[in-house]
Amino acid sequence: MIRMGTSGFSYDDWVGPVYPRDLPRWRWLPFYASMFDTVELNVTYYRHADRKMASGWVQRSPEGFLFSVKAHGSLTHERSDPEVDAFRESLLPLQENGRLGCVLAQFPQSFHNTPENAGYLPTLRDYLEDLPVVIEFRNVSWMTEDALDLLRRLDFGFCCVDEPRLKGLMPPVARATGPLAYVRFHGRNAAKWWEHENAWERYDYTYSDDELREWVPQLHELDAQVPLTLVYANNHYRGQSVDALKALSRLLTTG
Repeated sequence: MIRMGTSGFSYDDWVGPVYPRDLPRWRWLPFYASMFDTVELNVTYYRHADRKMASGWVQRSPEGFLFSVKAHGSLTHERSDPEVDAFRESLLPLQENGRLGCVLAQFPQSFHNTPENAGYLPTLRDYLEDLPVVIEFRNVSWMTEDALDLLRRLDFGFCCVDEPRLKGLMPPVARATGPLAYVRFHGRNAAKWWEHENAWERYDYTYSDDELREWVPQLHELDAQVPLTLVYANNHYRGQSVDALKALSRLLTTG
């Protein structure tokens, strides 16, 4: 099964392009859930969701809707004193209601494939115990069979990415190493990837049908390998991610 959604749904610049101008903010998630059956949450990287917040996500979305949540920054970027208990507790409402798709552990570009960093991955598995976890590497040094084998041994999924073809970044490789496959479309805005005034500029990108069509056979292949493939579009500026997924859905059906 392939499920598709966007990386985040709570963007002011979606008012007009995606959300009706008179739609109250509290109704953004229900409106979003009328289009997609999953979403990737970035807010959990910055702060731990309290029970009220996480329960609200559940209540405002339909049965079976899945949330993938980004691991807290203390687990992936700082790593010296990770806030494990607080992060795990923040996920309980999603787990209790069968709404947790997975945890996305996104490591920074500076996280190179070294013995020390590779040794941290088993520690991360111990921290997160039996949670479904997908690892996103942002440094091409991890694109080795040994690294993929390590993910398999730890029952970690591998995050496939579509992003600018810049030196040092991960290539568009489709592999499944865990019980679910995971793909993120970041856009290909090479000019703004490293140099930008605002974070959203990196993800200001409109995919063409030809660019999305490159992924059609790879997504079908992933779908054949694992029970669940999660696909998220992160080119979120002014709802370009919504348009990308609508086009990709059409291409998956028509080729």
